Amino acid sequence: MKGASEKKGQVGSRRLGREYAAQILYLREIDQVTGLEEAIGSFWSMQESKPSDAAKAFAEKLVRGVELNRDSLDEVIRTHSQNWALDRIAVLDRCILRMALYEMHHCNDIPPVVSINEAIEIAKRFSTEESGRFVNGILDRVCHELLRPARQSAGG
Repeated sequence: MKGASEKKGQVGSRRLGREYAAQILYLREIDQVTGLEEAIGSFWSMQESKPSDAAKAFAEKLVRGVELNRDSLDEVIRTHSQNWALDRIAVLDRCILRMALYEMHHCNDIPPVVSINEAIEIAKRFSTEESGRFVNGILDRVCHELLRPARQSAGG
């Protein structure tokens, strides 16, 4: 039973990590002057309660991964967002898409459908109901092109 509770804690930490990452990426999009590490440090110092080490580590992994792969992630968004220029996509939705695409392409321990579902839920929570459908549409198109099963991690 211990494994089940550890897995549940990991899921909770990852959800929080994704929510933190979306917020950090949004701040980076708004303030493109502050350096990445300074922005991350500033974000953590603004939090009222201390995040778990796992959530913090996962958020930072996502943020750094997105920033490192931003150009290629944006190209995937451009390719799959029919009739939408990248700069016309809501800033937060763009950040959520980048984050989910990073997971889908670079985090083989996470099944793509998990990345998609999490992105949809975060878009609904922090953006709009329409954002959830928009994010789902783009990520679903990308998922069909992946060279791994949508419902399994690369190892499983």
